[in-house]
Amino acid sequence: METIIEDGARVLFQGDSVTGCDRNRSDPHDLGRGFAMMAASWFSALYPEKNITFINRGVSGDRTKDLVRRWDEDCLALRPEWVSVLIGINNMWRRYDSNDPTPLEQFEAEYREILDRTKRELNAKLILCEPFLLHISSSHAAWREDLDPKIDVVHRLAREHNAILIALDRIFIEASTRRDPAFWAPDGVHPSLAGHALIAQTWLKHILA
Repeated sequence: METIIEDGARVLFQGDSVTGCDRNRSDPHDLGRGFAMMAASWFSALYPEKNITFINRGVSGDRTKDLVRRWDEDCLALRPEWVSVLIGINNMWRRYDSNDPTPLEQFEAEYREILDRTKRELNAKLILCEPFLLHISSSHAAWREDLDPKIDVVHRLAREHNAILIALDRIFIEASTRRDPAFWAPDGVHPSLAGHALIAQTWLKHILA
């Protein structure tokens, strides 16, 4: 089975703690302990003949405004041919745990800015992953008021930028019919090892030709 990622490509994973997942930020080659590392490892095992460089620049706690702030250094300067972005859960979460909401219009404008710059300055191919929430407590259902419109924004931006869309929220909802939600993400946000493996597995399926 072939892959749509070309020989010699640089693939950048960007986002928050779900992407960073305890990576050593002093080591530019460290891929963390989560789905980015798993996807890169499986890809390398499946296609050892391809000279692909995987880079992880996920930072815990980041929101779209943080990606805007560090996009020059942590994306454009790295010159990736592929950029995979998973962002948005903290844009929602800070509304409920810190009374620091991100209005929908701000979320879309910031997300659009990094995508526009990536296409304009690098002409890189994009992979956009839905932020996701598993309902561990009764309060989580109410958080959908904020999260669902942001997921809709990700869909719209994926269409506008001809990006690959990975519907992680839907995938985790479906997975929660097989095992309880806490199996996949104990706090509803941060995946377990099984949750990270599910993301990695899904990510790989989307880059197969």
